[in-house]
Amino acid sequence: MDKEDLNVYSISQQQFDNAVKYMPHLTNGLLDSLRMPRQEKIVNFPIEHDNGQIVMYQGYRVHHNGVRGPFKGGIRYHPDVDLDEVRALAAWMTWKCAIVDVPFGGAKGGVACDGKNISENDKRKITRRFVSELGEFIGPDKDIPAPDVYTDAQVMAWIYDTYDNLHKGQNNYPIVTGKPLDLGGSLGRNEATARGSLYATIKAINEGAVPGLNSLNGATVAVQGYGNAGNIAAMLYYEEGANVIAVSDSQGGILLDHLDPESVLQYKQSTGSLVGYSGARNLTNGELLELNVDILIPAALENQITLQNAPNIKAKVSVECANGPTTPGADRILFDNGVIVLPDVLANSGGVTVSYYEWVQNHEHEQWSEEDINAKLKQKMEKATQDVLNTQRRVNSSLESITRAWENNIEEGIVSYVPEDIVRIDLRTAAYILAIERVANATMERGIWP
Repeated sequence: MDKEDLNVYSISQQQFDNAVKYMPHLTNGLLDSLRMPRQEKIVNFPIEHDNGQIVMYQGYRVHHNGVRGPFKGGIRYHPDVDLDEVRALAAWMTWKCAIVDVPFGGAKGGVACDGKNISENDKRKITRRFVSELGEFIGPDKDIPAPDVYTDAQVMAWIYDTYDNLHKGQNNYPIVTGKPLDLGGSLGRNEATARGSLYATIKAINEGAVPGLNSLNGATVAVQGYGNAGNIAAMLYYEEGANVIAVSDSQGGILLDHLDPESVLQYKQSTGSLVGYSGARNLTNGELLELNVDILIPAALENQITLQNAPNIKAKVSVECANGPTTPGADRILFDNGVIVLPDVLANSGGVTVSYYEWVQNHEHEQWSEEDINAKLKQKMEKATQDVLNTQRRVNSSLESITRAWENNIEEGIVSYVPEDIVRIDLRTAAYILAIERVANATMERGIWP
């Protein structure tokens, strides 16, 4: 078995490089400008914990590309947060915003800390100090954070309050999205990531993009990761008639012929774990990924489907609610084996879409109905899914002309070689091509400053 590079920033670069092989019209200089982050900020700060101990923390915020609008991206609190992870997530956010066609660029941030187990008071201190250290790096029309791993509406409320106290006399509600409703949050935002994935899945099925699956009704579903996105996805797919048979979290999973996601969530909230749910068989996260189901929903962390387990994935479609759950090597195996992947940059873009709606509402001092927001989200996700499917069809029908274009570039001295493996592409590559085209077009239409 080949050893693969699991560094998420390296993976994001591989995904980019794989897409631009099909874009011979883009120049190297332009590609470099799309590949590299614009700005990176690292901050180090002390926090006095509830027990009196003083602990140093390191936080990060990366701006990837802002040619289509202000920077946008979540903040996560996790022990494994580092600069490369934040760089990758910021780049993914750029492509995500372009695919779903909202006027934002990509950003991401995080603090390396145990966001799951620290006290609420310590988390509040970390949040306020982190925001104050970021200073003017963020702003309501510059860079707008949002929730991510182990951050939530309460953390967003602290971000808003901290920023508002440091910037009196202006409308600061748009500084952050995913806020509580009392502080300018949007109806539908909490469910947006999962609901967007549902809309994308239904659209892909209806367009015949998932061989062997004609409807969500009765389709078997397994969800890896029973946090916010995962448990809401389980409930929404269940409500649409799917049969959820397995779910898992960081401690393990459960398998049953028919699971009631709401009952499972209540059990987890009361016991702190999914393991031991009445009537279910316990299983590992790895076992869940390899179940023979129609729909697999990775909703945990990065690098869950790799070269090692990709040959054992049996789902008809993998719907990536998490960021970066599948490595490039695994992508090729899944594609060759007929497993369709609705990539993260498409499938989980419902979150940033409704974040955009929240940002607009904050600027306009309005609050839209949940029905209106979900209708707008459905339209966006269906359009984005159709655009990605169309891009895949267009590219796969043009492989010969793409190869000829590279050969012409060699004759004109623009390049020195034709990229290898100009072959049929999967939906991730199609999504990247669509996104890169949109960002590249915006870059050239604006012009290179000065």
